[in-house]
Amino acid sequence: MTSLQNAERPLRAHPAAHTNHLAEELAETLKLAVPMMLTQLGQIAMMTTDLALIGRLGEGAVAAAALAHTVYFVCFTVGLGLAAAVAPLAAQAYGAGDPGRLRRVLRVGLWVVLFISLPMMASPLYGEHILLALGQTPASAALAQRYLEGLAWGIVPALGFIALRGVMGAVNRPQPALWITFAAIPANALLVYLLIHGVFGLPQLGMFGAGLATTIVNFATFLAALWVVAFARPFAAYHLLAHLWRIDWPLMRQLIAIGVPISFALLMEYGLFSSAALLMGLISTTAVAAHQVALQVTAVLFMVPLGIGMAATVRVGHAFGRNDVAGIKRAGLVAALLGIALVSALTLLVVLERFALAGLFFGAADGTSQATIDLTATLLLVGATFFIADGIQTIMGGALRGINDTRMTLLFAIVGYWAVGFPTAWLLAFQADLGAIGVWIGLSLGTFIYAGLLVLRFQILTNRIVSA
Repeated sequence: MTSLQNAERPLRAHPAAHTNHLAEELAETLKLAVPMMLTQLGQIAMMTTDLALIGRLGEGAVAAAALAHTVYFVCFTVGLGLAAAVAPLAAQAYGAGDPGRLRRVLRVGLWVVLFISLPMMASPLYGEHILLALGQTPASAALAQRYLEGLAWGIVPALGFIALRGVMGAVNRPQPALWITFAAIPANALLVYLLIHGVFGLPQLGMFGAGLATTIVNFATFLAALWVVAFARPFAAYHLLAHLWRIDWPLMRQLIAIGVPISFALLMEYGLFSSAALLMGLISTTAVAAHQVALQVTAVLFMVPLGIGMAATVRVGHAFGRNDVAGIKRAGLVAALLGIALVSALTLLVVLERFALAGLFFGAADGTSQATIDLTATLLLVGATFFIADGIQTIMGGALRGINDTRMTLLFAIVGYWAVGFPTAWLLAFQADLGAIGVWIGLSLGTFIYAGLLVLRFQILTNRIVSA
């Protein structure tokens, strides 16, 4: 059965639909969303710590790390969608009260992660060749390769942790993933420092040590999550790790059918922002710097709707699993309204404090720095609509995952980002002479189109379900 057929199957009203009011739905969504937001922020904190410690090795090391992350995240994103597909299927099993299916979902999720991760590791291990083919300098490519040689081995546990985290959220217990991530932040910082500089008798490994430290921490977080789902309450009652060697092949095919479009939609988004950075490079160094800082602010802001979107996947998945017609629409509506309210408030704060935020990333306000600060503040102002649209798209994308609808999401990403967003950015930047501002207008317009299509898709599907 295809994901769309699953999404459109007739559902019967569930008694819980009569008692679950909007206020209750809001409370349940927040209980899931807040730990999920904080977990994502913890992941950003670890990445930021890595870059800060690598920065002590010099500007060349920072540039090499940025190149290495580009290669790494393209590969990682391919597996990310497959790992993320565990959450909606697990939520549906939990909503249906089917612990056997819940076990099988995690089982096939872990096997898929293993199968996809092994070939994915090849690209980072040959990262130097890839970067040289893309025109990077031999020195930067070689330094990036050292980092990737330590980092590549962490793909398997990192994706495995995401799969386990999806099951934790599906059974309404996202907190253990948060505590594990919070514990990993100082551990990662300490280990990166020790292996970079060779303290306490450890070898001085430089860039390789930074990557190796991250891999070790990824294995530690994965093993901690395995322990939680095996022995901690309430997970132990589900025997989630029983019969791991048994593979449910039809369920694996369903997970792949859901996960592959998620991966490619994420690649469409990642590709757009990478291309936008290249466009900025054609404009000026100031444009590149302002763009990167504005995107960093956006990345932190994005964690709020991302957490709500992950919660929407679970809440919609629960309702879908228990055949609750009203619950599906209510979960999607509450998540969307909550996201719009929170992101709008944060966007207003960013707009009001845009100059202060830009100033945090630059030194003394000499003529060059002040020009970059001014441009960054302008991009943050132009990006106000982009922030809200980006929040809506990730929340509605999460809601659609809850009913196994991901193929059209990929098509919409192609339309919004590449048929509208990138051409508009290029035309406004270079044909209309708007420069960096034109690029951000293009990003905003493309994201707005994408978000609107997802909202329309969710409404159409839920209306079909009600009328079926």
